[in-house]
Amino acid sequence: MYDLLTGRPLVAILRGVAPADAVRLAHAVWDTDLGVVEVPIQTPSALLALRAVAEAAAERGEIAGAGTVTSTALVAHAAEAGARFTVAPGLDLDVMAASLAAGMPHLPGVGSATDVQRALAAGARWLKVFPAGALGAAWIRQMRGPFPDALFVATGGIDATNVAEFLRAGAVALGVGGTVTRPGGLEPLIAAIRGVTDAR
Repeated sequence: MYDLLTGRPLVAILRGVAPADAVRLAHAVWDTDLGVVEVPIQTPSALLALRAVAEAAAERGEIAGAGTVTSTALVAHAAEAGARFTVAPGLDLDVMAASLAAGMPHLPGVGSATDVQRALAAGARWLKVFPAGALGAAWIRQMRGPFPDALFVATGGIDATNVAEFLRAGAVALGVGGTVTRPGGLEPLIAAIRGVTDAR
């Protein structure tokens, strides 16, 4: 995950988006030079969108991954569709192992100190904090004390209004869905991210 996300503080989550729209949004995200794209694959139509986005990513040397990967079967579908990485809402060591075996870095979800400790023990350093909006930015700040090696990707409930709060609390990246797919949502989100990262 280090090679995929370092210097890219946005993981744009294209959930429930038709293939053509997903490709258009993906290009808009890549054009910012700040993000990678994740397509959740809970439905057959979502797999079609992932395949289209992965093909577009390959053409321009960009990165696309599969999200909501909650089983080893979905790991196989993600790999077949061309995903470069996988993301899950929770911590499943079998899913993580299957993804790594398929050559795809995995971003597991965590929501407690126990999750973080288990994920780190299994070799995962990049961790998806979910649901970040409910847990709050302070959760990340507090977890960094006992787990200084963890790199947190805050996901769920993130928009332009709280980007700064989560980044300043120690999140290294943000997973954002609805704001990215909503018309006119990407531009203020990117402006908010740049406002924090340019000040560092």
